[in-house]
Amino acid sequence: MITIYTAPSCTSCKKAKTWLSYHHIPFNERNLIADPLSTTEISQILQKCDDGVEGLISSRNRFVKTLGVDFEDISLSQAIKIISENPQIMRRPIIMDEKRLHVGYNEEEIRAFLPRTVRVLENGGARLRSAI
Repeated sequence: MITIYTAPSCTSCKKAKTWLSYHHIPFNERNLIADPLSTTEISQILQKCDDGVEGLISSRNRFVKTLGVDFEDISLSQAIKIISENPQIMRRPIIMDEKRLHVGYNEEEIRAFLPRTVRVLENGGARLRSAI
């Protein structure tokens, strides 16, 4: 089952939920602000994140700038603690299942969450349309 971690005012989160619903992909939603992640949950997400802490943090976020922390200069455990205490610094949405993780909204990249058969059918249709 897919879990999507969101924030109420996040436009990208709304787009991702709409996309998942449109494609009839069931998901559980968790509001990161109302129900912040534990340090254990953040660690589990980071294990799947190819870009490490930098891939999870929104560096342009005003809260990150206010903190004045250079995440490259601190330990992983310190970074996890800061993230758990300041969930608003995370990029959103975070979409994950048992095998995959995607941070942010990119329609092409979240297609990975479509079942393989659907991706093959849609890709075949796109190729057919481009050949016409």
